[in-house]
Amino acid sequence: MKLKALKFGEIPECQNCAVQKSSLFCHLDREEIAQISDEKGFSIYKKGQSVFLQGNQPHGIFCIQEGKVKIHNIGEDGKEQILRFYGPGSVIGYRAVLSGENYFSNATVIEESRICFISKTLFLKNLKENASFAMFILNLLAHDLKVAESTIVSMAHKQVRERLAESLLRLRDFYGLESDNATINATLSRGELGSLAGTSAESTIRIIHELQEMNIIRLNGKKIVIIDAKKLDRIANPFHRYLNFGG
Repeated sequence: MKLKALKFGEIPECQNCAVQKSSLFCHLDREEIAQISDEKGFSIYKKGQSVFLQGNQPHGIFCIQEGKVKIHNIGEDGKEQILRFYGPGSVIGYRAVLSGENYFSNATVIEESRICFISKTLFLKNLKENASFAMFILNLLAHDLKVAESTIVSMAHKQVRERLAESLLRLRDFYGLESDNATINATLSRGELGSLAGTSAESTIRIIHELQEMNIIRLNGKKIVIIDAKKLDRIANPFHRYLNFGG
């Protein structure tokens, strides 16, 4: 994705930001938004650049105006584990600010992105003075905790094939589909796909081949086409078939 051109030194105003209404800042009033717009930092990141690094001290929060970012850890063995993806309107780094701890993970840009920076002081000021904003942050924390717990359960109880199927559905939901309504609108290496599913590139290649033989997906170059989304979902969520939601 190529970003729209900005004039030299131009910083987008929060008041006119296209993602403001879908971000946590929609809970701030005009004066609070204007103060953030005046005091924030702004950077354009190239693909592969770090937004923040695991172990570093947080000095503020980051709001993604355009582009995409992955949150990931690097284990002692040097292997990457992708935890989550974030897109326009998302705020990252806020949990470390709230806890007063160093960043637990890395944030790396996966396509050219525009990202704003709001200082810790300004973020906490709005949190203390705006009850609606504070409640939204609590809800955001609860949602992120739910996602983290779901990931832990998936890693602990699902087999590799099930985790990989789940990862393909997560990629579909995050990146969307191309005009054919079947091709995931993203290009990830087998290593990146494996790190999202918590497995090796070798296992990823093997399972991708199995899913092709089952006529559930097919490869179109480096792109993945989902042929049968229902079967993929059944593989990703094997426990659902045993649940009865009737009265």
